[in-house]
Amino acid sequence: MTGKTGKRLNEYAENYVVFDLETTGFSPLKDEIIEISALRVRNGAVKEEFTTLVNPNMPIPRAASRVNGITDEMVEGAPQLSKALAAFLDFAGEDVLVGHNIHSFDMPFVYEGAKKALCRQVHNNYVDTLYFARSCMPQLGHYKLTDISAHFGIATKGAHRALADCHMNQKCYEKLLEIWQKKQEEMRLKEGEQKLCCPQCGCILIKRKGKFGFFWGCSGFPDCRYTKNCR
Repeated sequence: MTGKTGKRLNEYAENYVVFDLETTGFSPLKDEIIEISALRVRNGAVKEEFTTLVNPNMPIPRAASRVNGITDEMVEGAPQLSKALAAFLDFAGEDVLVGHNIHSFDMPFVYEGAKKALCRQVHNNYVDTLYFARSCMPQLGHYKLTDISAHFGIATKGAHRALADCHMNQKCYEKLLEIWQKKQEEMRLKEGEQKLCCPQCGCILIKRKGKFGFFWGCSGFPDCRYTKNCR
């Protein structure tokens, strides 16, 4: 296969698909997807839902079932990964994907699943609300989806089932918009009328103080370690 996967964005997208996976474990190479859910969002409003269980063709470990409540009996008649993942990708189309901790968890499962079950790559850009929340609320300290939801007063009932997490995360993402817009103004550097962005990942550069004085560091740290001297 040729081509590149999408890149992680650190911004707000008016139109997007928020999604979540439940799996049998933590490794996209050894474990399997057992649930996929998604919401199509236009201008901040949920327009359509997608959800399906997935038959992993393997027993679901008890540890996984204790977290998400999904059992072998529940997935017995569910579609195989090839059908379920293809349906999800059709639902997502070319939209920006949004999810919590998807950079490290969900996207690798999607990439590996698409490769082995569909012989294709996924090119959608995506926003990981874990990074987005860290950028917007560095004072929070804890960034589980339930932590962020509780901070905004969003109900967390049904957490760890994919569709419930999608609804929770969509509300959090919209709440983060107001904070993000304010941060945009606070972090804005004038180079003409343009803000100064990281040339490597596109995140905003933030003024920081180091051993040798002030410098501009990427807000995508620690994944991106780009820095620029202050002038």
